[in-house]
Amino acid sequence: MKNSFLQKNKDELLTYGLLLIFWIVMEVMRRGGMLTSHFSSMLVPMTYYAIGAVALNLCVGILGELSIGHAGFMCIGAFSSAIFSLLFKETMPTAPRFFLAFLVGIAFSALFGFLIGIPVLRLKGDYLAIVTLAFGEIIKNILTAIYLGVDSKGVHIALNMTNFKIETDGIKLINGAQGVSGTPRNSSFTIGMIVLFLALFVTTNLIKSRDGRAIMSIRDNRIAAESIGINVTRYKMLAFTISAAIAGAAGVLFSHNVTTMTNISNYFGYNASIMLLVYVVLGGIGNIRGSVIAAMILYLLPEMMRGLNRYRMLIYAIVLILMMLFNWAPAMVDWRKKTFGALFKTVTKSNEKEVA
Repeated sequence: MKNSFLQKNKDELLTYGLLLIFWIVMEVMRRGGMLTSHFSSMLVPMTYYAIGAVALNLCVGILGELSIGHAGFMCIGAFSSAIFSLLFKETMPTAPRFFLAFLVGIAFSALFGFLIGIPVLRLKGDYLAIVTLAFGEIIKNILTAIYLGVDSKGVHIALNMTNFKIETDGIKLINGAQGVSGTPRNSSFTIGMIVLFLALFVTTNLIKSRDGRAIMSIRDNRIAAESIGINVTRYKMLAFTISAAIAGAAGVLFSHNVTTMTNISNYFGYNASIMLLVYVVLGGIGNIRGSVIAAMILYLLPEMMRGLNRYRMLIYAIVLILMMLFNWAPAMVDWRKKTFGALFKTVTKSNEKEVA
């Protein structure tokens, strides 16, 4: 029974094991003062991008729909949770407020994912990619233009600073292009890793479930899936909404890791969406573990090589090529299967001996 469980879940156990080792090593090094303050500050954003890559791979790799607007769902999760935290900053304890902020960010992102999915998932291929890209840019630009505040007289919203007036007892929630300021910095590397584990757990269990098999059958052949009675619209909406919700959780982590959150393209716009897509492609489309590893390596690498100046981007480009070959070259794929398969068999045999 135990060995059967190990065989069926070996990929997931390997993923969790690698992440757990990485988490422990980073925590020991950080607490022991072996990491610079700059490197330590990169750990939370690293988990943010890894979670975003998991969300996008669910949409691109498992559902089979190309989305270039997932940064928009991160933006919704970030801003909605930041607004919630600012409203209850003085009246609610830190732990329950932060937990509820997560729920708010995830709920709003899932809601927008559902609403956007209604018209968008009727499209295919390049058309769907263009519409999702437009959605991400629309969300970013709307939140950049809005001035939002609350005072004793109620909620105030305006599209320019001259029309935005609140009482002295009020709170500025969104200050136009200046974004959101004063959000409590409750995110940490530990919380980021816990959220990443939860995102992986939800995604991998969805993939292995009956719903996941239906989703993948739609990806492989939509007509054949319809012919055997699978509700294509329902399952596509399910996967897209869950993907948006996970992206929203990443946004909550981001918004609670910075004092001032501005809505620039590198965070929530086209650049961020393309960067997530690069992580997914290099890690392997449909390979959830590969997306996480690619996101972590490719996010940390440029920052770690800043001292190399002109050679930094050259080395980064070489690493991209090597990762692509490692993940997609047929010879490397066969080598990985043999190596990791033999390693797992060795672990399984040792467990059998212990049981005997």
